[in-house]
Amino acid sequence: MLSRVAKWLNDRWPFSTVIGAALDEEIVGGSSYAYTLGSAVLTIILIQVATGIFQILFYVPTVDHAYNSLGYLRTKVPFGWLIHGLHYWGANAMIVVVVLHMTRVFLWGAYKQQRELTWLFGVALLLITMGLCFTGGPLPWDQAGYWAAEVGTSIPGSIPVVGSLTTELMRGGPDMGQLTLSRFFILHVALLPIALFGLIVLHIVAFRVNGSVGPWEARKRITTGPFWPDQAFKDTMTASAVVIMLITLSVFFPPAFTGAADPLSTTFTPKPEWNFLFLYQALKYFQGPLEPLGVAGVPAVLVLVLMALPFLDRSPERNPLKRPFALTGAALLAALLTILTIAGYLSKPAADTTTTGGSQERGKQPQVATATPESISRGSAILQSSGCAGCHAIKGIGGVIGPDLSDETNRGRTHEWLSIQVRNPKAHFPETIMPSFNKLTDRQVNDLIDYLLDLKSAGIPKSSSTSAQTAPAVNPASQAPVLESTSSASKKWTGAAANIIGSAEQGGLLFATQCASCHGPKGAGNIPNPGSDEGSVPSLNPIGRELFSKDPQGFADEIDRFIQHGSTPPGKEPGLRMPAFGDNSSLTQQQVSNIEAYILKLNGVDRAELINPGMSPVNFFFLAVPGFLVIMSILGGIYRCLPGSKQTGKEEE
Repeated sequence: MLSRVAKWLNDRWPFSTVIGAALDEEIVGGSSYAYTLGSAVLTIILIQVATGIFQILFYVPTVDHAYNSLGYLRTKVPFGWLIHGLHYWGANAMIVVVVLHMTRVFLWGAYKQQRELTWLFGVALLLITMGLCFTGGPLPWDQAGYWAAEVGTSIPGSIPVVGSLTTELMRGGPDMGQLTLSRFFILHVALLPIALFGLIVLHIVAFRVNGSVGPWEARKRITTGPFWPDQAFKDTMTASAVVIMLITLSVFFPPAFTGAADPLSTTFTPKPEWNFLFLYQALKYFQGPLEPLGVAGVPAVLVLVLMALPFLDRSPERNPLKRPFALTGAALLAALLTILTIAGYLSKPAADTTTTGGSQERGKQPQVATATPESISRGSAILQSSGCAGCHAIKGIGGVIGPDLSDETNRGRTHEWLSIQVRNPKAHFPETIMPSFNKLTDRQVNDLIDYLLDLKSAGIPKSSSTSAQTAPAVNPASQAPVLESTSSASKKWTGAAANIIGSAEQGGLLFATQCASCHGPKGAGNIPNPGSDEGSVPSLNPIGRELFSKDPQGFADEIDRFIQHGSTPPGKEPGLRMPAFGDNSSLTQQQVSNIEAYILKLNGVDRAELINPGMSPVNFFFLAVPGFLVIMSILGGIYRCLPGSKQTGKEEE
């Protein structure tokens, strides 16, 4: 029956001819696992396509839904965690395997002797692969992806004439936003994949025209081996090993939830994806007038060297030990790129992360620039996002712990004085409880000060101004807000943050600057609150039973109401009240979600817990990996039984 169907199909389409052309290949020197890297790349690409299509079924490419839609896929869709993990790690592995494949080709000298076009197609495939990683990173619209794209799209900005145009073309405007996400999405899921598959076809055809170059020793090239089944078996083994590796990474090292993208965040260290860190670090050595040379010159030189390699190294010698110049140059280049990548990974953030890095480090005295309407507008947003409004009021609206900030000019505060106050408030007031805002870039500090100095005192309510001027010094511990379940806040609606899976890591940084002085380090509590029934701030670590829940969503809902709306603890006249961080916009919803994730973590609850995993990741691992190993063993047995599975020798004519 099967033979009839096969004959019917083959009479109407040349299946046997196509399959024969694909499998009928003699490999000079015989089959080798060294030749399996190309098949490993193809395996990863197929995994990327399959998992990418599945993600598109749930992904919403808008700035207000992208992060939550992927969060839903990862936590509530059966095996969604596996799909996303395979895609994430597959993207990283593809870069590594492509580089290893090109390294093997270089060492074997397989770019010589009429194989120049094959090499050029390979270089183009490397560039397309890096483009896919670059455009895929921002699609979750999380902190890591957003800031990687912010840095990446800013890099071309210093190129003369076309720099700003290039940045705006990538972003869809001067700033990151919906058009940026839309452009990256269409590039990642349509334009670049089309180019990728077109180049793969050209690369394979060019390779098959000239065949395998084989070992560099003449004596080893005497023997040959068939692609089927010898090389096909080795390719299958390597492909299976790649799949096992990706499953292992997805299970034990799942991609982190870095929180929804927050353009006003001052706690996230902006850096590009790891495969662009070498360029990010290299550009730090090209400052001032040399910056355009670094931005345009470094990448151009690297690409041109790769493309020109077959035309520069025209010697027929392929033994790497007899090509000392080429081998030494390649080793030095590889060492340089590795060192720059490691240095970029370990480096601290530069002063102005809106460009290629800037020459100043955070914390140094920023250069004073002329205030503009744009800088004043940015400064207003920074004052809210950095948490200043939680303690300070602007024209009577905001916090009451610190003085109203609307009268800084009449107080004689200069730009330099305010800069020191932001960076190191204890330099002016040794007993102050104000934290140092060293995470702000120089540009952000300048914008914030521009905004403060532009304010006028005329609109400040008299009572607020008076209290700010005459308030006596207080014990830092007495300024802690209180989180009480009996507060009316527990009956109010939750904010958007409760439905966002925040980053506990980022939340910990925010907690240290926004909450720790009141709730204690790591939420330990025990801070006095005179006038309240409790007499002190209740602990957040552990939190009260009435607020605790093992359900991450329910737990987040309970504490979100207090952070959003604040609360007044029961008592005759409590000295401390919980500020309404959400209502007064002193924290963004993304920041609130991060703090909530941190509080949950303190209480042993994972905000990103898998609600409907389909199967526990660990159980899946111990089921899938042995299954793959069994299949590989069976294939090995079948391979040994196939006719012609051993290499046959024949003399070259």
